[in-house]
Amino acid sequence: MNHKNRTIVTTLFILIGFFAGVFTPVSIAEEPMVLDEYDLLIITPTYFKKILEPLVEHKEQMQMKTLLITLKDIYDHPDTQQGRDRAEQIKYYIASAQKTYDIQYVLLIGGKVGQLPLWHCPVRYVSMGNDWEASYLSDLYFADLFNEDGSFSDWDSDADGIFGEWVIGDLPEDVDIDLYPDVSVGRLPCRNQFEVRTMVRKIIEYETTTKNQPWFDTLVVAAGDTYPESHNPLWVGYEGEYYGDQVIDLMNDFNPIRLYTSDGTLSGTDDVVSTLNQGCGFVYFVGHGSPQTWGNHPPDADEFVKGLTVFTIPQLNNKGMYPICVVSGCHNSQYDVSLLKIVNQIAVYHGEAINKCWGWQMTNEWNGGSIVTLGCTALGHTKEDKTSFTGGINELEVLIFREYAENNIQHVGDLLTGAVTAYLDQYPRYWHEPVGDTLHDTWIDVQVLQSYTLLGDPSLLIGGYE
Repeated sequence: MNHKNRTIVTTLFILIGFFAGVFTPVSIAEEPMVLDEYDLLIITPTYFKKILEPLVEHKEQMQMKTLLITLKDIYDHPDTQQGRDRAEQIKYYIASAQKTYDIQYVLLIGGKVGQLPLWHCPVRYVSMGNDWEASYLSDLYFADLFNEDGSFSDWDSDADGIFGEWVIGDLPEDVDIDLYPDVSVGRLPCRNQFEVRTMVRKIIEYETTTKNQPWFDTLVVAAGDTYPESHNPLWVGYEGEYYGDQVIDLMNDFNPIRLYTSDGTLSGTDDVVSTLNQGCGFVYFVGHGSPQTWGNHPPDADEFVKGLTVFTIPQLNNKGMYPICVVSGCHNSQYDVSLLKIVNQIAVYHGEAINKCWGWQMTNEWNGGSIVTLGCTALGHTKEDKTSFTGGINELEVLIFREYAENNIQHVGDLLTGAVTAYLDQYPRYWHEPVGDTLHDTWIDVQVLQSYTLLGDPSLLIGGYE
């Protein structure tokens, strides 16, 4: 029930009581029966709760009504008892909170417990298998709460406890997944209290100091020739730079800085570091990635130019000038990496035997980096991977920037929510067709959306408050 309707109901209740002689009238401002509404829901283990209290206080001061709840309270809540595991219990609670409090934004606090294969805050792995990975992380799972008919969206139509099950080349075992986000979800995959403190400080600093700063008006795009034409005659042009130019055209109120391999402005890490250290409002990396590295190719070349790695991100010293970062590359935001994976040869080959993934290193960098990073937890499929030669992560990323440039989106989580919605409207899902080209494209579209994640605060006001 919205605020207006609740006010009408409460007023009628007061009048009925008055004429019945039960009680004397009270002012509408007191409204004892009206439930609180909240904008932001923060979910955290008890271990981090005290550290997050300054963030809650800040959000309240900025008129962002915030509800902070611990995982223990969620697991004990009557609305979550039907959940089959901890992740599903969290999702049931978010669904309940959305209906009860009209929640718009959800911030999940917690990544792995140090380097151990344990989680401060549970995650959902989606079982869409291919020759690279059997499953991947999906925070869209916590945002897609309801099906079109209003029922709970459990992503497990065959009820076997395996979620989003679909091996490439076969028919899906879990079908008709809604995928439309009902709330904007972000995650701070913090592993310890220091990382939580860092993000609390950065979020408050960004929202209270960024407004009207000249550095915010800069847009940096780093790109190259993502798919050299010598490998495939269909790969004409410099794909990364093509999408970079699209974003620059959209963001025409910003001063663009192009770091492109085609003209030598992107020749290595120093070009990226020196540029970002001057400050910018947005940065878009378009190319190839791994949990460790982002880079791209020079024109029609196999050479790989490294832009930033988890080992060079600490060179960023743009403290107080944090951009919103969108990174196009495989696995850049795969936040389940661990140094303990050094014993697994496949994980080492995949670049997973590290302390933090690229996206989290970028976001959590204490002396600089970004304030939010949007990127993939899995393979970053592009239109070059699709039979239809349309769609893919690059088109999703352009939609993210379009949400800001054309739809006047103010909070960062709504950029991704709006882009996912627009992508779903443009590319229908075919869950029940025989295996073939169209179904293969649906497989890619589904993974693109499920694996794209927001590392940061979804309620963050872009450009900060007055």
